[in-house]
Amino acid sequence: MRFFQTPPVLPWLFPKVWWKRPVQDKTIFLTFDDGPIPEVTPFLLEQLALYRAKATFFCVGENLIRYPEIAKKVATEGHRLANHTHQHVKAWKTPPQDYLRQVEQCQAALEQIGAGNNQVKLFRPPHGQITRAHLKLLQPDYQVVMWSMLTYDFDVTLPPQTCLEKAVTGIKPGAVVVMHDSLKADQNLRYVLPRLLRHFSEQGYSFKTL
Repeated sequence: MRFFQTPPVLPWLFPKVWWKRPVQDKTIFLTFDDGPIPEVTPFLLEQLALYRAKATFFCVGENLIRYPEIAKKVATEGHRLANHTHQHVKAWKTPPQDYLRQVEQCQAALEQIGAGNNQVKLFRPPHGQITRAHLKLLQPDYQVVMWSMLTYDFDVTLPPQTCLEKAVTGIKPGAVVVMHDSLKADQNLRYVLPRLLRHFSEQGYSFKTL
């Protein structure tokens, strides 16, 4: 079963996690997980620039180390870089202390390229997996960010038209939207992102960083 929109019980269970953001206008918070990578990230930047849209990139530490110049370009174009663990590990399979080390490694990589300083440290758990024990170690040093809309662009069995339709009908002001800066999502992403940006821009929405 796919949950494109976050079930209401989850924000109730984890109230200190960001699921969506309070806004007074038509603002959407686009986020991209897993990059940066040379095959996909430049396309994202091109599309975002066409609509003067800003986004938050939850980066894997190993990718930051492999592709620092791409990461720096993301930052210089006004987007925000944030933490997605060093090796994209799953919380349900990683002891809390080991998990924290993964997060700290990624944070060190962010700071090495000049990102993550003088801001609240944003962290998104890979696969959306988190437990209270993991949260206890992460907070208050990190603000954990989940989402209100998951596009499932990474699901190669899902037609891109379905991803787009679910996003268009489900996104509301203040939505935190997840897409993926990854090879697995590439095909759906190249269809969905330009159309999503165009649709909501024509409806008077703006796209901002978290």
